[in-house]
Amino acid sequence: MTTPSTPRLPRVPINLITGFLGTGKTTALLTLLAQKPADQVWAVIVNEFGEVGIDGAVLEGAGAEIREIAGGCLCCATGPQLPITLAKVIREKRPQRVLIEASGLAHASRVVDMLRRPPLAEALDIQATLTLVDPRQWDAMAAQPHPIFTDQIDLADVLVANKCELADAACLARFHARAAALFPPKLRIEQVSHGQLDPAWLILPARPASPRYRPALPPADSGLTSAGWLFPPEQVFDLVKVAVFLRHLPEQVPQLARAKAVLRVGARQWVWFNWLDGAWTTTEVSWRRDSRFELIAPAGDWHATVDGLLPTLFLPPLPDASTARA
Repeated sequence: MTTPSTPRLPRVPINLITGFLGTGKTTALLTLLAQKPADQVWAVIVNEFGEVGIDGAVLEGAGAEIREIAGGCLCCATGPQLPITLAKVIREKRPQRVLIEASGLAHASRVVDMLRRPPLAEALDIQATLTLVDPRQWDAMAAQPHPIFTDQIDLADVLVANKCELADAACLARFHARAAALFPPKLRIEQVSHGQLDPAWLILPARPASPRYRPALPPADSGLTSAGWLFPPEQVFDLVKVAVFLRHLPEQVPQLARAKAVLRVGARQWVWFNWLDGAWTTTEVSWRRDSRFELIAPAGDWHATVDGLLPTLFLPPLPDASTARA
């Protein structure tokens, strides 16, 4: 008499959301989660180049199980954490879908290679990779494309021009011309504003692994370094002083590539500050655990300068600080 084998659990659909620094991946994830079926559990694995995770804090309260892998890119430094994190969230939460937000400095092809290898391949249904592009950024890199940027575009099943509200018609026309000339062709080429992705794109199939020769890729960080700061939830920041500090931050940090923060600026108010290309955006978030600040830039002596400036932004603790975490 043979013993029936243990039935295999259905493979979990998974998507990689990728794109270079500042293409709006976290905002796009928020729009996807806002459209998630109410009866489904989704998990999001957020990978950040820096030691202090900002995007995971922003996604807190968005209706998904959030897991963070910080301190380097999934394609290299933090890659060994991915199988462990995936296995744990699948075992504990049984999600109907997993989304991976890769660092903007990650080689997307290496991440997908990991997902396609055992034991992950046996547990996952790898679906479309969505790559977000700021069409203005593609214009700026046209003469000398960054290898990580190129890798992310090459791997895309769905290529999405985001932040189209900031691009003119000529810029968008150049995006579509470049995208249409790519080989192999994309499943979809789309343009959106404010990260408004269509959840229907997630269920599109991923292209099969290509046997073609893949050239050697350079280190993912491309000479950039990061620094992060954490502050207790009781610490309140002066919003006016923060605004002045952020306005002058590029003067303090030469060749600043990226800056993000989630700071407590009131009795029950935490704000997400997001910097790219000289402009800041702000959004109120539900995060309440702490305040955090992160910079990405070439190595230099700016760490000590910023470290000395941050305490000047503090306000005295609020009388009701102990209840502000609720």
